[in-house]
Amino acid sequence: MVAALIRSPADPARFLVQQRLPDKSRANLWEFPGGKVEAGESDAAALIRECHEELAVELEVGDRLWGTVHAYADLTVALELYAATIRAGTPKPLGAQDLRFCTPVEMQALPFCEADVPLLQLLLSPGFPAGPSARR
Repeated sequence: MVAALIRSPADPARFLVQQRLPDKSRANLWEFPGGKVEAGESDAAALIRECHEELAVELEVGDRLWGTVHAYADLTVALELYAATIRAGTPKPLGAQDLRFCTPVEMQALPFCEADVPLLQLLLSPGFPAGPSARR
């Protein structure tokens, strides 16, 4: 699985998050945009494809920022997070209930998928490359 850390063009202290659909696994929980990597596809290509399909945006994928493996009751996911920038388009919730640009502090109040929870703590850290004190 891959996810994108996308800064708001209007406020670089905010990042795009999406709420999962009510009829999907982990219904109504929040997560960072992304999805599955198909066979033969690079992580960057998967993020570009997923964000085109689910957000209607063209994405530029940057550096890998973080990764984890998390075991849910029904599956184990290996999640890789990449810095990303929207090159074209305005995000639309085509594959989600809702989209928001949130600060890391605001994210603390949202119910996130368990695999993303450690990342929420890292985003609060000034030492994390994409953290609040990072420059664009």
